[in-house]
Amino acid sequence: MTLSAHNAPEPQHLRDTAIELVTEAAALITRKRAEADTAGSGLKTETKSSEVDPVTEVDKAAEELITRRLKAHRPGDGLVGEEGANSASSTGVEWIIDPIDGTVNFIYGIPSYAVSVGVAVDGELVAGAVRNVATGETYSAARGFGAWLEVSGRTTELRASAADTPAHALIATGFSYSSAWRARQATILSTVLPQVRDIRRAGSAALDLCAVAAGRVDAYYEHGTHPWDWAAGALIAREAGALVQHPPIGARAGSDVVFAAAPGVAEPLRDILGAAGAFNSLDDSDEHTYTG
Repeated sequence: MTLSAHNAPEPQHLRDTAIELVTEAAALITRKRAEADTAGSGLKTETKSSEVDPVTEVDKAAEELITRRLKAHRPGDGLVGEEGANSASSTGVEWIIDPIDGTVNFIYGIPSYAVSVGVAVDGELVAGAVRNVATGETYSAARGFGAWLEVSGRTTELRASAADTPAHALIATGFSYSSAWRARQATILSTVLPQVRDIRRAGSAALDLCAVAAGRVDAYYEHGTHPWDWAAGALIAREAGALVQHPPIGARAGSDVVFAAAPGVAEPLRDILGAAGAFNSLDDSDEHTYTG
């Protein structure tokens, strides 16, 4: 690792560190998946917020690897991790970690799951990286320095699509683990779907946001996500020219929608989603769950 111990590094340095972390964690995930497949033992899985919300031993191992590296090379930085890593920052720098975004896809062998590491300084997102473990694609961004995709040694700059009408827009979304929330999300979807080209549900918020950045979809919206789901992807989409809306880093899941769209369709899609109730909270209980 080439992690530095500067207290307030530039966004590019933080981005490069995030890239190193997601790359190393992805290698660990790939290795452990291969070991489980070879042994025929399967993945050891537990549940979290509900009986359909899984976490595997590999999620935990990947988060442990990332947090161990950061504690050794960036002491004093804060940590926020999906699987329990949590420490306050004394430097103003905070690392927001999702060791596997798309755990259900990972369990089923669907090639759409990612390691996501976002970085905030004084509560503002400044850098991030997302690696699709199955494809080897690494998305990254530093605030003010654009968004990039690296795959097979080739790096290209990302730009959101040139879509200019909602009727021709392909929209990504996701659904909660809560059956009550899903019912509300289905109602929203039934209003939105007839007004757009189509809907895609890939199973990873981080990769959905990167898809907006790459122009593979024209927009994305979802309730019930946590900061580790969207921190890196939101910055990547924004640096690629998308218009992005998300809760504050410290907000609890479910209180607001995360929304990202190509600039040519952002406002009309916002109107469509608003009329469907997508900008209202689904949270009328203490249940906070996300599928990923």
